[in-house]
Amino acid sequence: MRRKWWASMVAIVAVMALLMAGCGDDDDVSAEGFTFGMILVGPENDRGWSQAHFEAGKYLEETLGATMISLDKVNVADRPETSVDQVVDDMVAQGAQLVFATSDDMKDGIILGAANHPDVPMVWSSGDSAWQEGKDYRSDLTNLANTMGRMEFGKMMAGCAAALTTQTGGIGYLGPLINDETRRLANSAYLGARYCYEEYRGLNPDDLTFTVNWIGFWFEIPGVTLSPTQVANDFFDGGADVVISGIDTTEALVVAGQRAAGGEAVWAVPYDFEGACSEAPSICLGVPYFNWAPAYKRIVEDVVNDEFEAFFEWFGPDWDDINDLETSGIGFVKGDGLSEEAAGHLDDFIEGLGDGDIELFVGPLNYQDGTQWLGDGEVATDFQIWYTEQLLEGMIGASAPS
Repeated sequence: MRRKWWASMVAIVAVMALLMAGCGDDDDVSAEGFTFGMILVGPENDRGWSQAHFEAGKYLEETLGATMISLDKVNVADRPETSVDQVVDDMVAQGAQLVFATSDDMKDGIILGAANHPDVPMVWSSGDSAWQEGKDYRSDLTNLANTMGRMEFGKMMAGCAAALTTQTGGIGYLGPLINDETRRLANSAYLGARYCYEEYRGLNPDDLTFTVNWIGFWFEIPGVTLSPTQVANDFFDGGADVVISGIDTTEALVVAGQRAAGGEAVWAVPYDFEGACSEAPSICLGVPYFNWAPAYKRIVEDVVNDEFEAFFEWFGPDWDDINDLETSGIGFVKGDGLSEEAAGHLDDFIEGLGDGDIELFVGPLNYQDGTQWLGDGEVATDFQIWYTEQLLEGMIGASAPS
């Protein structure tokens, strides 16, 4: 049965397909002489979130002939004296005609930067300032757009892979900080795990132990956050045999690889970056990843063609091929640690998500404190999903900062 959320997803993918149709190498808009800025919250080579954005920037240089100005580690720990709006000022002074701010954490700075440079198009990746129905809509910022991937699908796949593999019934979720985005992604992994545990293994999903522990930021800041290495070890010591990462870096996979080398039967699912499994390929179940290249390419072409508008988009996979790097914004690469049987079930699960036969954001679903989130048969709206208030009932872990 096709659901409302799936219908909106189909519409968005269809629009993207139309925009990209016929845009082969011979039809690419030339961006020679065009300069754009890329502000990264973490290292450009983090094998995660920031590298995925940086690689998309390199793609724009290679395919369109544009020039990237980038600055990584723009966060209060690595660059305490540098604010996002200052970086915007510097990039515009260097000739940037478009600026990408690539973290939810950059909200205040990119809003100020956009206000200070109203004639320079800017994109806040993961924000909602351009969403007319959103809580933080800013109609005055006509130069600030939002783009974000529907990683909810990728996290459902991650949870499915974990549930198809676990032998103990214990799954750990290594979370960053707590906000609407990170709650909805953890919930997505949980729902994917429950579905696949029951559907493909015939086991009671209530027997799954799904524990979330948050480190306090998108990656480790010594002395400020919890250690993701320690948290991953704690998961395994506590009986989990699969850890799903929700942070920008690969500590969960590294720890699992070390413990597997010592003879333990453990696995991990990294995050964000297509090549993340290379850290410990033999026990990697796969990686859900962002492919920012199609969206970023279209945005640059719009700016070059003077067609840029302050839009909000929440793009998803190309269900014809979720790993087509020219068209699909969300992908999942299976890892060597996933068994052949589990891989087949995961393929079936992905097909079901793609054709709408599997819909997980449908009630009855309660929040962690027992209050109703979705009534029986109620399908979650984009607004309900985006602004997720709590973890779901059955999950272990905090829904809000202490």
